[in-house]
Amino acid sequence: MKKLALLWALVVGLSLPSLAQKEKKALDVLDAMSANYKALNSYKASFTYTGDGSNYKGDLTVKKVAFRLKLAGQEVFTDGKTMSTYIKETNEVNVQDYDAGAAGDFNPTKIYSIYKQGYNYKYVGEQKQGGQAVDVVELTPEKKGTQIVKVQISVNKTNKQVKGWKLTDKTGKVTSYTIDKFTPNVAVADSYFVFDKTKYPGVEVVDLR
Repeated sequence: MKKLALLWALVVGLSLPSLAQKEKKALDVLDAMSANYKALNSYKASFTYTGDGSNYKGDLTVKKVAFRLKLAGQEVFTDGKTMSTYIKETNEVNVQDYDAGAAGDFNPTKIYSIYKQGYNYKYVGEQKQGGQAVDVVELTPEKKGTQIVKVQISVNKTNKQVKGWKLTDKTGKVTSYTIDKFTPNVAVADSYFVFDKTKYPGVEVVDLR
């Protein structure tokens, strides 16, 4: 269950929309980043998750409304209609109807535009991360009582790609996602986002639809 929680921290935990200001400098950074991703047909990102004293490597592939996420021995597949969550440890897959709204603005196909509604933002400053110059912007939710109270997004100053996210929850716990490799406009078939049980011998299918 802990690993499943980590997986969904990326799918829905990046959701956050205080009475902070909306700074123009921060908006300029966010708009440039958003425009960069919206121009892509697809992309693949390899990342490192850090939290609770653990590090996990993961991969995310996005194509329009479809995405496939791999993290900590689990995979989430969705073609925009059906979502399948595969758990390697038990060789089990849970299949259900996909509700993009249930993930709010923080599903992987929308995370680059979440700041446009429900958030305040400010420019933290320029930093060096992994040898890259980045602009750091901090988002805070306008709505009080949210699980996530602060998110810092690091955006490469040159190519406007996201270098990483740092999330702080209401208990003060910090988790982060660092992009290790980013590939824009990857050639990927639509079938890549659909769970194929023939490729997982002996898998138990739990249909929740």
